[in-house]
Amino acid sequence: MVKSARDLVEEAKKEIQELSPEEVQQKIAKGEEFVLLDVRDQDEYRAGFIEGAKHVTRGMLEFSIENLVPNKEQEIVTYCAGGFRSALAAKVLKEMGYRHVASMAGGINAWKQKGFPVVKGHRFTEEQIERYSRHFLLPEVGEAGQAKLLNARVLLAGAGGLGSPAAYYLAASGVGTLGVVDADVVDITNLQRQILHTTPDIGKPKVVSAQERIKALNPDVKVVPYNVRLTADNIMDIIKDFDIVVDGCDNFPTRYLINDACVLAGKPLVHGSIFQFEGQATVFLPKEGPCYRCLYPSPPPAGLVPS
Repeated sequence: MVKSARDLVEEAKKEIQELSPEEVQQKIAKGEEFVLLDVRDQDEYRAGFIEGAKHVTRGMLEFSIENLVPNKEQEIVTYCAGGFRSALAAKVLKEMGYRHVASMAGGINAWKQKGFPVVKGHRFTEEQIERYSRHFLLPEVGEAGQAKLLNARVLLAGAGGLGSPAAYYLAASGVGTLGVVDADVVDITNLQRQILHTTPDIGKPKVVSAQERIKALNPDVKVVPYNVRLTADNIMDIIKDFDIVVDGCDNFPTRYLINDACVLAGKPLVHGSIFQFEGQATVFLPKEGPCYRCLYPSPPPAGLVPS
């Protein structure tokens, strides 16, 4: 017997649980642990979605859900525009072994009619949709994650061996604002490792070379150059407008200065250091764990530090 789309939806609704928008809103308000899954198309999702919802188009559901929600005991509530695609999606999830699945009756249209809030998606340009298309496919990033990257502000202390690759990949990923602090000029001995700089840049301030290279890679990125050395007099003013600080400096006094400023300002600090083929990397979160000075209360004597 040939079945119509309506027949398939009616059959699905007989096999799944449906929740009203009010019931879903109450679960959110109570802080219950469940996955709210938006199965609409990309353009619908960008027009507005329920805050906290994960997104996968109905067409990609079977291929993406096990990466997005690996635990099949996890409770899932699907929704779409009117409750039809989400009912079919819930039925498929049950068939795939997800045990606690429901669909929101009436979809986001009913949700909005009840006066419940929606979040507007980031308005990507056509070029951005193409540039970041591979990020959109990653459940760990997606469009919401890319929007966060574009709105992020990261300060790089140093545009040398550590700061160069960090800046280059942050720019490639679409971090919207990159501050670069460095008082040095490009030297030919830098070029075998400091990938922000090229042979024609020899003699230029590193922040100028970095700005040119980053803008050539990704015009979305705003570069804020600081052609200065960080000191106790300027560091608090420089870091105040950034979300995260990346420490790529090459000396201990500056490293301790950056740490202390981040502790005072409550800024997350991404720390890295290298010597030949050895390296360290970690993240210091003020008030959530130790800082650099907690681990190393005082710098080593200058004569014992290899370079």
